[in-house]
Amino acid sequence: MDSIQGLYTGSIAALGERTSAIAKRPIQSAELTPLGLRGDQQADRVNHGGPERALLQYCARHYADWRRELPAAATLAPPGFGENLSAALMDEDNVCIGDIYQIGGARVQVSQPRSPCWKLNARSSIPDLALRVQDSARCGWLYRVLVPGRVTVGDAIELLERPHPDMTVATLMRAVYRDAAEPGLLERIAALAELSPNWRDKAKRRATGETLATKARLQGGPS
Repeated sequence: MDSIQGLYTGSIAALGERTSAIAKRPIQSAELTPLGLRGDQQADRVNHGGPERALLQYCARHYADWRRELPAAATLAPPGFGENLSAALMDEDNVCIGDIYQIGGARVQVSQPRSPCWKLNARSSIPDLALRVQDSARCGWLYRVLVPGRVTVGDAIELLERPHPDMTVATLMRAVYRDAAEPGLLERIAALAELSPNWRDKAKRRATGETLATKARLQGGPS
């Protein structure tokens, strides 16, 4: 069982020539609604937020890894990746699609991995950080909210159900964004009822041999 180390919300602000709410600030407690933490904003509602992407969690331990690997990441610390929730023990290798957790007064379900985007590059001033996050599978994950409620720093994060113990967040990232996956894996991913529709579609396309266009997402330019 893990616990909340940090909770974070953000307001829309300038990020280079665009806008974003990736720059989060710490809070002590908030209501978790079907659309996320009350007070958290999204500048791009097509690619961020909504019921399938209500809450982003990132493993606090990863920051030490990034600082060891990248001199330019020396100042990276929570919530440098725009996460809403930070905890130490849960990571992409031990969190699975469809997991249901009780977090304070709320109940949530893991809906998909986080697909990193150019905003990580812009905020960190590391031009290829989003690509590194994708390739490493140290990406974080998103929740849908099953039961709204108040969450507070220090609340326990308790696993209640795990319907797909072989479908870790890291497994999906590697299957969808790398060139090779074990036979049948992409088809099984595409059939996961608990996986967000957007990610089921990605898995279906990859299963047919399609290469996903990622340049615009990772670099912020045209695809």
